Amino acid sequence: MPEALETMIGGQTGQTPIAPVDLAQAAIGPGMAIYSKYEAVLNQDGTRMSVHDALVLINRAITEYLSSDSGSFDADTQFCSSWFEQYGWSHGQFGEADTLARAKGTSVDGVKAAGVADSGGGKVRLLRWNDYESDWDPARDDRTPVWEACHQMIRRLNNSGESAAGELLAKMPEKGEAIRQLAYHLYTLCERKKWAEEARAYNELIGSWPAIVAASFDTGHKGEQTGLDL
Repeated sequence: MPEALETMIGGQTGQTPIAPVDLAQAAIGPGMAIYSKYEAVLNQDGTRMSVHDALVLINRAITEYLSSDSGSFDADTQFCSSWFEQYGWSHGQFGEADTLARAKGTSVDGVKAAGVADSGGGKVRLLRWNDYESDWDPARDDRTPVWEACHQMIRRLNNSGESAAGELLAKMPEKGEAIRQLAYHLYTLCERKKWAEEARAYNELIGSWPAIVAASFDTGHKGEQTGLDL
């Protein structure tokens, strides 16, 4: 299943990814192919596994796969992901945020300085994508967690379209794969929490990803200086 899922979401081949909203349905095919290649598949208690049980495991495999990379993100992003899972965009207690931040190898002041969170009055909350600075430039930002880059991409896509999002990606191409992986991870989290509005933003980013990448290359090509043969 991991290999099949990696292919579906784009992997290293750069192919058009399956949108997160369609991934669960699309994964049934390769998942059931594993199930049906055997004469019988047994549950842990020795009973014969039903198709329903197999589908449950397939969906669990999707969730586990998309969550497996969360620990490989930078410390600020790991904090934001864990805080978001617990509080969404709501406020939480500073003491709890401080404990979580220390466990992730960062600090509340650090994520606030990174521009992804706000704190005051003993409360902490993550900024929504539409709270982010509109004139943000990663080249002038000395602390850019993947969380910030991802939500800045969502802001640019929603406000200005795919070409503008591509221009932004062209300024931080090294973060592209991590942004894409984080968007899948957060979509899966929102779907599990039944946060439909939040899930939509991540799904739209992934759905537009091929066009955004193409636009980023166009921007890069336009910005290159062509030499003259004299």
